Amino acid sequence: MDSKKQITSEKAPAAVGPYSHAIAVPGLVFISGQLPIDRETGTFPDGVEEQAHQSLKNLRAVAEAAGATLGDVVKTTVFLADMNDFKVVNAVYATYFSQPFPARSAVEVARLPLGAKVEIEAIVCRRD
Repeated sequence: MDSKKQITSEKAPAAVGPYSHAIAVPGLVFISGQLPIDRETGTFPDGVEEQAHQSLKNLRAVAEAAGATLGDVVKTTVFLADMNDFKVVNAVYATYFSQPFPARSAVEVARLPLGAKVEIEAIVCRRD
């Protein structure tokens, strides 16, 4: 597929596996799940609130590398290690997005990579 372009952000932590930060195709950008890794330290913040902030900062960095903003996000998926953290993560999430909010799914999973408490992926609509 000639129209598929890899997106990499120097402001987000490196991928922890064989995948791209994002892939852009005409009109859309698919951002891989962003773990709460601090690029500078290579570690996670301690609490779920701080981890949610870091995941969203990483997501924003990848969106910006694709020439987009969080305002261009049309769909997110939030993966939680514990659904009891939903309220806290939801409050953090609301500080990064505004009306009209992206469509969203939030699911509890058995485990997340590297023992994270949250991971967030997104689909961005952009004008090519």
